Amino acid sequence: MSRKYWLDLFTGTTWEEFLEHGAKISGFRESRKKTAQRISPGDYLLCYLTGISRFVGILEVKSKCYFDATQIWKDEQFPIRFDVELVEKLDAKTAIPVLSLKDELELFKGLKSRNAWTGFFRGSPAEFSSNDGEIIFNAIKKAVKNPVELEYDERKYRRKTKTYESKIGVVTVPEDLDEDLKKSPHEETTHEEIQLLLLKLGSDLGLDVWVARNDRNRKHNGINFQDVPNLRRELPRQFDDATNKTIELIDVLWLQGDAIIAAFEVEHTTAIYSGLLRMSDLVSMQPNIKLDLFMVAPDERREKVFYEINRPTFARLKPPLPKICRFIPYSELKKEVEQIGSRMRYMKPEFISEIAESCEPDYS
Repeated sequence: MSRKYWLDLFTGTTWEEFLEHGAKISGFRESRKKTAQRISPGDYLLCYLTGISRFVGILEVKSKCYFDATQIWKDEQFPIRFDVELVEKLDAKTAIPVLSLKDELELFKGLKSRNAWTGFFRGSPAEFSSNDGEIIFNAIKKAVKNPVELEYDERKYRRKTKTYESKIGVVTVPEDLDEDLKKSPHEETTHEEIQLLLLKLGSDLGLDVWVARNDRNRKHNGINFQDVPNLRRELPRQFDDATNKTIELIDVLWLQGDAIIAAFEVEHTTAIYSGLLRMSDLVSMQPNIKLDLFMVAPDERREKVFYEINRPTFARLKPPLPKICRFIPYSELKKEVEQIGSRMRYMKPEFISEIAESCEPDYS
Protein backbone atom coordinates (compact mmCIF):
# COMPACT_ATOMS: atom_id res chain seq x y z
CA MET A 1 0.00 0.00 0.00
CA SER A 2 1.40 3.42 -0.98
CA ARG A 3 2.34 6.01 1.60
CA LYS A 4 -0.25 8.73 2.27
CA TYR A 5 0.20 12.39 3.12
CA TRP A 6 -1.83 14.13 5.83
CA LEU A 7 -2.31 17.69 7.04
CA ASP A 8 -1.19 18.38 10.62
CA LEU A 9 -2.18 21.85 11.86
CA PHE A 10 -0.17 23.84 14.39
CA THR A 11 -0.13 27.37 15.72
CA GLY A 12 3.28 28.86 16.37
CA THR A 13 2.81 28.09 20.06
CA THR A 14 1.69 24.46 19.65
CA TRP A 15 4.54 23.84 17.19
CA GLU A 16 7.07 25.10 19.74
CA GLU A 17 5.44 23.00 22.48
CA PHE A 18 5.66 19.95 20.19
CA LEU A 19 9.39 20.58 19.64
CA GLU A 20 10.07 21.28 23.32
CA HIS A 21 8.48 17.95 24.22
CA GLY A 22 10.97 16.14 22.00
CA ALA A 23 9.10 16.13 18.66
CA LYS A 24 8.11 12.51 19.25
CA ILE A 25 4.32 12.76 19.59
CA SER A 26 1.72 14.56 17.50
CA GLY A 27 -1.95 14.72 18.47
CA PHE A 28 -5.42 15.64 17.27
CA ARG A 29 -8.80 16.40 18.82
CA GLU A 30 -10.90 13.45 19.94
CA SER A 31 -13.58 14.43 17.40
CA ARG A 32 -11.07 13.57 14.62
CA LYS A 33 -10.53 10.00 15.79
CA LYS A 34 -12.34 8.38 12.87
CA THR A 35 -10.10 10.14 10.34
CA ALA A 36 -6.98 9.51 12.45
CA GLN A 37 -7.67 5.77 12.40
CA ARG A 38 -7.03 5.82 8.64
CA ILE A 39 -3.43 6.95 9.17
CA SER A 40 -0.84 4.15 9.07
CA PRO A 41 2.79 3.82 10.15
CA GLY A 42 4.97 5.10 7.33
CA ASP A 43 2.56 7.86 6.32
CA TYR A 44 3.78 11.47 6.41
CA LEU A 45 2.23 14.33 8.38
CA LEU A 46 2.85 17.66 6.64
CA CYS A 47 2.99 20.33 9.34
CA TYR A 48 1.27 23.66 8.68
CA LEU A 49 1.33 26.86 10.73
CA THR A 50 -2.24 28.20 10.65
CA GLY A 51 -1.63 31.84 11.57
CA ILE A 52 0.95 32.52 8.84
CA SER A 53 -0.26 29.86 6.35
CA ARG A 54 3.12 28.13 5.90
CA PHE A 55 4.39 24.55 5.82
CA VAL A 56 7.01 24.09 8.52
CA GLY A 57 7.93 20.40 8.69
CA ILE A 58 7.49 16.71 7.89
CA LEU A 59 6.73 13.96 10.41
CA GLU A 60 6.85 10.24 9.68
CA VAL A 61 4.17 8.26 11.51
CA LYS A 62 5.60 5.43 13.63
CA SER A 63 2.46 3.95 15.23
CA LYS A 64 -1.26 3.54 14.89
CA CYS A 65 -3.28 6.18 16.73
CA TYR A 66 -3.88 5.80 20.45
CA PHE A 67 -5.52 7.76 23.27
CA ASP A 68 -3.31 9.63 25.72
CA ALA A 69 -4.28 12.73 27.72
CA THR A 70 -0.81 13.37 29.21
CA GLN A 71 -0.13 17.11 28.95
CA ILE A 72 2.05 18.24 26.05
CA TRP A 73 0.17 21.33 24.91
CA LYS A 74 -0.82 23.99 27.40
CA ASP A 75 -4.23 25.00 26.05
CA GLU A 76 -5.60 21.73 24.63
CA GLN A 77 -5.07 18.00 25.11
CA PHE A 78 -5.13 16.68 21.51
CA PRO A 79 -5.50 13.16 22.98
CA ILE A 80 -5.69 11.16 19.72
CA ARG A 81 -1.97 10.68 19.27
CA PHE A 82 0.74 9.13 17.12
CA ASP A 83 4.37 8.36 17.74
CA VAL A 84 6.27 10.28 15.08
CA GLU A 85 9.77 10.98 13.84
CA LEU A 86 10.77 14.48 12.77
CA VAL A 87 12.01 14.10 9.17
CA GLU A 88 12.47 17.76 8.21
CA LYS A 89 12.06 21.03 10.11
CA LEU A 90 11.97 24.67 9.05
CA ASP A 91 11.46 27.74 11.19
CA ALA A 92 8.80 30.43 10.82
CA LYS A 93 10.97 32.56 8.51
CA THR A 94 12.00 29.73 6.19
CA ALA A 95 8.65 27.89 6.24
CA ILE A 96 6.91 27.65 2.84
CA PRO A 97 3.87 29.88 2.19
CA VAL A 98 1.08 27.69 0.85
CA LEU A 99 0.19 30.35 -1.72
CA SER A 100 3.66 29.99 -3.25
CA LEU A 101 2.54 26.51 -4.36
CA LYS A 102 -0.93 27.43 -5.62
CA ASP A 103 -0.04 26.96 -9.30
CA GLU A 104 1.08 23.39 -8.61
CA LEU A 105 -1.41 22.06 -6.06
CA GLU A 106 -4.66 20.35 -7.06
CA LEU A 107 -6.49 21.80 -4.06
CA PHE A 108 -6.34 25.22 -5.76
CA LYS A 109 -7.87 23.99 -9.02
CA GLY A 110 -11.47 24.69 -10.04
CA LEU A 111 -12.35 26.85 -7.05
CA LYS A 112 -15.59 28.83 -7.13
CA SER A 113 -14.18 31.59 -4.94
CA ARG A 114 -10.70 32.91 -4.26
CA ASN A 115 -10.73 31.84 -0.60
CA ALA A 116 -12.28 28.41 -1.10
CA TRP A 117 -8.88 26.70 -0.65
CA THR A 118 -8.93 27.59 3.07
CA GLY A 119 -11.68 25.03 3.62
CA PHE A 120 -9.11 22.23 3.43
CA PHE A 121 -7.11 23.81 6.26
CA ARG A 122 -9.95 24.12 8.79
CA GLY A 123 -9.23 20.84 10.56
CA SER A 124 -6.65 18.09 10.76
CA PRO A 125 -5.85 15.39 10.01
CA ALA A 126 -6.99 15.74 6.41
CA GLU A 127 -5.65 13.67 3.52
CA PHE A 128 -3.80 15.34 0.66
CA SER A 129 -3.95 13.86 -2.81
CA SER A 130 -0.78 11.92 -3.67
CA ASN A 131 0.18 14.64 -6.15
CA ASP A 132 -0.21 17.48 -3.65
CA GLY A 133 1.45 15.53 -0.86
CA GLU A 134 4.54 14.82 -2.95
CA ILE A 135 4.79 18.44 -4.13
CA ILE A 136 4.62 19.78 -0.56
CA PHE A 137 7.01 17.07 0.71
CA ASN A 138 9.60 17.90 -1.96
CA ALA A 139 9.18 21.64 -1.46
CA ILE A 140 9.91 21.30 2.27
CA LYS A 141 13.01 19.16 1.64
CA LYS A 142 14.25 21.68 -0.93
CA ALA A 143 13.68 24.55 1.50
CA VAL A 144 15.70 22.77 4.17
CA LYS A 145 18.68 22.53 1.78
CA ASN A 146 18.24 26.03 0.35
CA PRO A 147 16.34 28.13 2.90
CA VAL A 148 14.82 31.44 1.89
CA GLU A 149 13.89 33.79 4.74
CA LEU A 150 10.57 35.64 4.59
CA GLU A 151 9.27 38.01 7.24
CA TYR A 152 6.07 37.12 9.07
CA ASP A 153 3.61 38.66 11.49
CA GLU A 154 4.51 37.50 15.01
CA ARG A 155 0.95 38.12 16.23
CA LYS A 156 -0.47 35.79 13.58
CA TYR A 157 2.23 33.24 14.33
CA ARG A 158 1.20 33.20 17.99
CA ARG A 159 -2.51 33.42 17.34
CA LYS A 160 -4.65 30.67 18.81
CA THR A 161 -6.90 28.99 16.26
CA LYS A 162 -10.53 30.03 16.73
CA THR A 163 -13.04 27.28 17.37
CA TYR A 164 -16.73 27.22 18.17
CA GLU A 165 -18.45 24.66 20.37
CA SER A 166 -21.68 23.56 18.74
CA LYS A 167 -24.28 20.82 18.97
CA ILE A 168 -22.64 19.43 15.84
CA GLY A 169 -19.18 19.39 17.43
CA VAL A 170 -16.09 21.61 17.53
CA VAL A 171 -15.79 23.72 14.40
CA THR A 172 -12.52 25.41 13.49
CA VAL A 173 -12.70 28.85 11.90
CA PRO A 174 -10.54 29.21 8.77
CA GLU A 175 -7.56 31.52 9.11
CA ASP A 176 -8.67 33.90 6.38
CA LEU A 177 -11.61 34.95 8.52
CA ASP A 178 -9.77 37.64 10.45
CA GLU A 179 -9.10 39.56 7.26
CA ASP A 180 -12.79 39.34 6.48
CA LEU A 181 -13.66 40.90 9.81
CA LYS A 182 -11.84 44.17 9.17
CA LYS A 183 -14.28 47.00 8.92
CA SER A 184 -14.22 49.03 5.74
CA PRO A 185 -13.54 52.71 6.43
CA HIS A 186 -16.45 53.55 4.08
CA GLU A 187 -18.92 51.26 5.84
CA GLU A 188 -21.90 53.21 7.15
CA THR A 189 -24.56 50.61 7.83
CA THR A 190 -24.25 49.07 11.30
CA HIS A 191 -25.36 45.80 12.83
CA GLU A 192 -27.72 47.69 15.14
CA GLU A 193 -29.30 49.52 12.20
CA ILE A 194 -30.16 46.29 10.40
CA GLN A 195 -31.31 44.60 13.59
CA LEU A 196 -33.65 47.52 14.37
CA LEU A 197 -34.88 47.60 10.77
CA LEU A 198 -35.84 43.90 10.97
CA LEU A 199 -37.57 44.43 14.33
CA LYS A 200 -39.60 47.39 13.06
CA LEU A 201 -40.34 45.57 9.80
CA GLY A 202 -41.79 42.57 11.61
CA SER A 203 -43.78 44.84 13.90
CA ASP A 204 -45.14 46.84 10.91
CA LEU A 205 -46.24 43.55 9.35
CA GLY A 206 -48.40 42.93 12.42
CA LEU A 207 -46.13 40.29 13.92
CA ASP A 208 -44.64 39.91 17.36
CA VAL A 209 -40.84 40.28 17.34
CA TRP A 210 -37.93 39.13 19.46
CA VAL A 211 -34.41 40.52 19.74
CA ALA A 212 -31.50 38.42 21.02
CA ARG A 213 -31.58 38.45 24.80
CA ASN A 214 -28.04 39.84 25.04
CA ASP A 215 -28.96 42.70 22.64
CA ARG A 216 -32.12 43.80 24.39
CA ASN A 217 -30.57 47.00 25.81
CA ARG A 218 -29.10 48.18 22.51
CA LYS A 219 -30.31 51.11 20.48
CA HIS A 220 -29.78 52.78 17.11
CA ASN A 221 -30.17 56.42 16.16
CA GLY A 222 -31.70 57.17 19.55
CA ILE A 223 -34.32 54.40 19.32
CA ASN A 224 -34.16 51.71 22.02
CA PHE A 225 -34.80 48.16 20.86
CA GLN A 226 -37.06 47.70 23.89
CA ASP A 227 -39.37 50.44 22.61
CA VAL A 228 -40.22 48.66 19.35
CA PRO A 229 -43.99 47.84 19.29
CA ASN A 230 -44.89 44.16 19.67
CA LEU A 231 -41.50 43.24 21.15
CA ARG A 232 -41.90 39.99 23.10
CA ARG A 233 -40.49 39.84 26.60
CA GLU A 234 -40.56 36.05 26.71
CA LEU A 235 -40.55 33.33 24.09
CA PRO A 236 -43.20 30.60 23.95
CA ARG A 237 -42.08 27.56 25.93
CA GLN A 238 -42.80 25.00 23.24
CA PHE A 239 -39.24 23.69 23.10
CA ASP A 240 -36.86 22.09 25.58
CA ASP A 241 -34.45 24.28 27.56
CA ALA A 242 -31.47 23.61 25.25
CA THR A 243 -33.43 24.69 22.18
CA ASN A 244 -34.79 27.78 23.91
CA LYS A 245 -31.30 28.86 24.95
CA THR A 246 -30.21 28.69 21.32
CA ILE A 247 -33.29 30.49 20.00
CA GLU A 248 -32.97 33.28 22.56
CA LEU A 249 -29.59 34.30 21.09
CA ILE A 250 -30.72 34.54 17.46
CA ASP A 251 -30.53 38.20 16.39
CA VAL A 252 -34.18 38.71 15.37
CA LEU A 253 -37.26 36.46 15.38
CA TRP A 254 -40.69 37.06 13.90
CA LEU A 255 -43.63 35.37 15.61
CA GLN A 256 -47.25 34.85 14.67
CA GLY A 257 -49.01 33.99 17.89
CA ASP A 258 -46.77 31.42 19.56
CA ALA A 259 -45.30 30.19 16.28
CA ILE A 260 -41.85 31.40 15.23
CA ILE A 261 -42.14 31.98 11.48
CA ALA A 262 -38.76 33.56 10.64
CA ALA A 263 -35.29 33.79 12.17
CA PHE A 264 -32.63 36.31 11.12
CA GLU A 265 -28.91 36.35 11.86
CA VAL A 266 -27.21 39.66 11.05
CA GLU A 267 -23.55 39.07 10.19
CA HIS A 268 -21.83 42.41 9.97
CA THR A 269 -18.19 42.25 11.07
CA THR A 270 -18.64 39.27 13.36
CA ALA A 271 -17.64 35.74 12.37
CA ILE A 272 -20.20 34.31 9.96
CA TYR A 273 -19.71 31.04 11.79
CA SER A 274 -21.38 32.29 14.97
CA GLY A 275 -24.73 32.86 13.25
CA LEU A 276 -24.50 29.70 11.16
CA LEU A 277 -23.81 27.61 14.25
CA ARG A 278 -26.87 28.98 16.03
CA MET A 279 -28.93 28.11 12.95
CA SER A 280 -27.37 24.65 12.66
CA ASP A 281 -27.86 23.97 16.37
CA LEU A 282 -31.54 24.83 15.98
CA VAL A 283 -31.88 22.52 12.96
CA SER A 284 -30.03 19.66 14.65
CA MET A 285 -32.18 19.93 17.80
CA GLN A 286 -35.49 20.50 16.00
CA PRO A 287 -35.16 18.92 12.50
CA ASN A 288 -38.93 19.14 11.92
CA ILE A 289 -39.29 22.80 12.85
CA LYS A 290 -41.04 24.85 10.14
CA LEU A 291 -39.66 28.36 9.87
CA ASP A 292 -37.70 30.48 7.41
CA LEU A 293 -34.03 31.08 8.20
CA PHE A 294 -32.16 34.10 6.84
CA MET A 295 -28.56 35.32 6.91
CA VAL A 296 -28.49 39.11 6.51
CA ALA A 297 -25.10 40.59 5.65
CA PRO A 298 -23.33 43.35 3.69
CA ASP A 299 -23.39 42.85 -0.08
CA GLU A 300 -19.61 42.33 -0.20
CA ARG A 301 -19.91 39.35 2.19
CA ARG A 302 -22.25 37.43 -0.11
CA GLU A 303 -19.48 35.15 -1.41
CA LYS A 304 -18.26 34.45 2.12
CA VAL A 305 -21.77 33.58 3.37
CA PHE A 306 -22.39 31.21 0.46
CA TYR A 307 -19.02 29.53 0.89
CA GLU A 308 -19.33 29.03 4.65
CA ILE A 309 -22.93 27.79 4.61
CA ASN A 310 -22.06 25.15 2.01
CA ARG A 311 -19.27 23.60 4.05
CA PRO A 312 -19.86 19.88 4.69
CA THR A 313 -20.43 20.69 8.38
CA PHE A 314 -23.67 22.45 7.49
CA ALA A 315 -24.56 20.82 4.17
CA ARG A 316 -24.78 17.37 5.80
CA LEU A 317 -27.40 18.39 8.33
CA LYS A 318 -30.87 16.96 7.87
CA PRO A 319 -32.35 19.05 6.40
CA PRO A 320 -29.23 20.64 4.84
CA LEU A 321 -28.72 24.20 6.06
CA PRO A 322 -28.10 25.63 2.53
CA LYS A 323 -31.53 24.32 1.53
CA ILE A 324 -33.49 26.07 4.28
CA CYS A 325 -31.41 29.17 5.01
CA ARG A 326 -31.36 32.09 2.54
CA PHE A 327 -29.26 35.21 2.12
CA ILE A 328 -30.47 38.82 2.20
CA PRO A 329 -27.97 41.56 1.27
CA TYR A 330 -28.17 44.82 3.19
CA SER A 331 -28.79 46.88 0.05
CA GLU A 332 -31.77 44.79 -1.07
CA LEU A 333 -33.38 44.84 2.36
CA LYS A 334 -33.00 48.61 2.77
CA LYS A 335 -34.20 49.29 -0.79
CA GLU A 336 -37.36 47.18 -0.41
CA VAL A 337 -38.28 48.70 2.94
CA GLU A 338 -37.81 52.22 1.56
CA GLN A 339 -39.85 51.51 -1.57
CA ILE A 340 -42.76 49.91 0.29
CA GLY A 341 -42.83 52.64 2.95
CA SER A 342 -46.21 53.15 4.64
CA ARG A 343 -47.75 50.30 2.63
CA MET A 344 -45.83 47.82 4.77
CA ARG A 345 -48.81 47.17 7.06
CA TYR A 346 -50.70 45.77 4.07
CA MET A 347 -47.91 43.37 3.08
CA LYS A 348 -47.73 39.70 4.00
CA PRO A 349 -44.67 38.40 5.88
CA GLU A 350 -43.88 36.11 2.94
CA PHE A 351 -42.60 39.10 0.96
CA ILE A 352 -39.25 38.77 2.77
CA SER A 353 -38.62 35.47 0.99
CA GLU A 354 -39.00 37.17 -2.37
CA ILE A 355 -35.96 39.39 -1.78
CA ALA A 356 -33.80 36.57 -0.37
CA GLU A 357 -31.40 34.43 -2.39
CA SER A 358 -31.13 30.66 -2.17
CA CYS A 359 -27.84 29.51 -0.68
CA GLU A 360 -27.87 26.17 -2.48
CA PRO A 361 -24.93 25.76 -4.91
CA ASP A 362 -25.65 26.22 -8.59
CA TYR A 363 -24.18 23.31 -10.51
CA SER A 364 -25.63 24.31 -13.88
